[in-house]
Amino acid sequence: MNTQELRLGVDIGRVIIGGGTVPGSSDTQFFSGDTARMLATPAVPGAFDTLARLVPRFGQVWLVSKCGERVQRSTRQWLDHHDFAARTGIPRDHIRFCRKRPDKAVHCADLGITHFVDDKIDVHQALRGIVPHRFLFGPQRTPPPAWVRHTPTWAEVEQAITRGLG
Repeated sequence: MNTQELRLGVDIGRVIIGGGTVPGSSDTQFFSGDTARMLATPAVPGAFDTLARLVPRFGQVWLVSKCGERVQRSTRQWLDHHDFAARTGIPRDHIRFCRKRPDKAVHCADLGITHFVDDKIDVHQALRGIVPHRFLFGPQRTPPPAWVRHTPTWAEVEQAITRGLG
């Protein structure tokens, strides 16, 4: 496949926005409280730098997230506040939202996603047969099945993807 045919999809919560996954932060920091607390939610370590290095290797990169309207607004505000588009090279309008995790499969099929990073196994289950390269991000409570690649950190995501691209 040439670069134009390769398309990366990335979840946002607990994959890019850290809430609860970063020492000193809480899961509720992003979802409750005032705007300042939400904007202070840290990024997952390595997310911005790794994505900036991966973006040139793909024809397109998209963010695909499950959330309601209020969290959609907060997510866009957080991404803008942290200068995500400029720092990663992912266009500001390359974001899709859905209301149920399995619906990410609809977006991935529509966008032609070839590689997807998400921290939820049910998302990866829904992507089977749609997205050939699936990366289960972050710590997991149980060992992941063989049909998904477990990548606990962004360094491991980058290594797995670049190794697969040759």
